[in-house]
Amino acid sequence: MSSGILLAAKLGRRSGRRPHYRLRRFLVEAGSVILGASLAIWSLLPVYNMLLVALDRGGHNEFTYDIWPPHPTLAVFAALWNADIEDVRDVWPAFGNSIYIGLLVMALTVLVGSLASFAIGRMRLGKDWTLSGVALLTYAIPSSTLIIPFLRIMHIYGLVDNPLAVIAAEVTFATPYAILVLQYYAKLIPRELDDAARIDGASVVQLYLRIYLPLMAPALAAVGTFALLFAWNDYFYQYMLLMSERHTTVAMALEQFFDDDDAPWNYMMAIAILYSLPPIAVFYALRRYMASGLTAGGVKG
Repeated sequence: MSSGILLAAKLGRRSGRRPHYRLRRFLVEAGSVILGASLAIWSLLPVYNMLLVALDRGGHNEFTYDIWPPHPTLAVFAALWNADIEDVRDVWPAFGNSIYIGLLVMALTVLVGSLASFAIGRMRLGKDWTLSGVALLTYAIPSSTLIIPFLRIMHIYGLVDNPLAVIAAEVTFATPYAILVLQYYAKLIPRELDDAARIDGASVVQLYLRIYLPLMAPALAAVGTFALLFAWNDYFYQYMLLMSERHTTVAMALEQFFDDDDAPWNYMMAIAILYSLPPIAVFYALRRYMASGLTAGGVKG
């Protein structure tokens, strides 16, 4: 009899706790949705403003309390191909320079990062984490203070006003992060594969090309995307190391619009929107590899 009373009391306490638990869970979920929506709106608000100006026929950049332009048009995007405005004509060679710099930075970062992480993590070097930690010290120094040594070095080697100077600087800043990511991901690859390949007579180069690189593809995709975005969004080093108009990038060309009091804001916003599309395309092209890398990491853990 007493056990039945105790059981009923326990059930009563549990049923009394359920409404509080459900209310707390509802408040947590509602707060998460509100926070996520607020962050999304805050992040997309500048892009929305860019789109408003680009779709406006006159390119007015003053806020008129209109959620959408009264007469939106895509004529500005079409006119980018045959515009008579000097700043707009100079943008297309700048696109080629930006693509050239971005792709080379991505390729060299993946190459240097994979070789360094392979040597540190798979060749069983002593104090390997000390070597990678020293590389990360690069981020302890503000990049703006390193422009003077970079300018001096590029002047010594005759690379001033050369895209290779920007590529070298950006690879220098992107490589330490790439080494760190690749080292963590390499822990998912069993070392027994290396030993088995060596027993079969594989050389170090074959081990790197046929085992390490294929298995590291998801991490390499993530690192390459990071390097591309880093180079694509950089302005300071491009502005300081590139001086002639034939080496101008899109980031530098957009800055020239601000020097003109009568700058066509709708053209500038249209160019900025187009400038953001290549990294997005690369990200969606490589998202399958990055997602598989995250899944593999979760299963392994």
